[in-house]
Amino acid sequence: MSYTEAEIASQPDCWRRAIALARDPEGPVRGALPRAGERVAVVGCGTSWFIAQSYAALREASGQGETDAFAASEMPVGRSYDRVVALSRSGTTTEVLDLLGALRGTVPTTVITAVPGSPAVAAADAAVVLEFADEESVVQTRWATTELALLRAHLGDPLDGLEAEGKAALAEPLPGELVTAGQFTFLGRGWSYGVALEAALKMREAAGAWTEAYPVKEYRHGPISVTGPGSVVWWLGEGPSGLADEEVTGPGGRLAGHGRDPLAELVVVQRLAVAIAAARGLDPDRPRNLTRSVILP
Repeated sequence: MSYTEAEIASQPDCWRRAIALARDPEGPVRGALPRAGERVAVVGCGTSWFIAQSYAALREASGQGETDAFAASEMPVGRSYDRVVALSRSGTTTEVLDLLGALRGTVPTTVITAVPGSPAVAAADAAVVLEFADEESVVQTRWATTELALLRAHLGDPLDGLEAEGKAALAEPLPGELVTAGQFTFLGRGWSYGVALEAALKMREAAGAWTEAYPVKEYRHGPISVTGPGSVVWWLGEGPSGLADEEVTGPGGRLAGHGRDPLAELVVVQRLAVAIAAARGLDPDRPRNLTRSVILP
């Protein structure tokens, strides 16, 4: 079993631990994460940027305050916020460290990371360390979903049944026609759009697949043009998508997605990415041209 496969399989347990941490009234999360009413910016790079987008959408939808998400390299440092939250698995990403340095003394900052004692922990005013969710693989799987489970629990999402849904997503067989598909379009709405972006990234990183991601109602505004035999349109969300099945199947595509929690759905995508990588003779633990952390000179 590859590191990536083992880390994918460990996610339900990691979610349970993160949810308990977020709910602990005496734990480190309570004082480090934003309070209701604060104006917040959330930043990250790659996967962490997509998780930041999901959290920002969730926080605003829950009425807890205006929340913006930025790639760490693109945040406008002159804009006024009550807190900036930086997401970084390694705590060594250059763009995140540069931003935390630029913000020092001007706005409270919090980093969520997997590595205690990392440079980001030293650069931020507060830290939440999820060491149990760290990974050997370059490709992020359990780290991404665990930090989002933590943030959702902190916002008050009950997350009833999430662990069970994750275990079911690990146990179900992967349809063979998905393994042999040539193109994937991932769709989300609200906070699940960030998850759709992450799903597309996982398939590109681990399997070198042709993937795209859009808000679900944007599918009709161009992306539908690539749908055809050998393509999959994958809905990551709970409840009706607003997209008619025939808008996918009519051009010859396959519609995927089971209406379960988007984090559990992402587990299936991660498993599929590993299966496609194996079919193509690729190593998901060592994707082409990628490293665990981007550290610039």
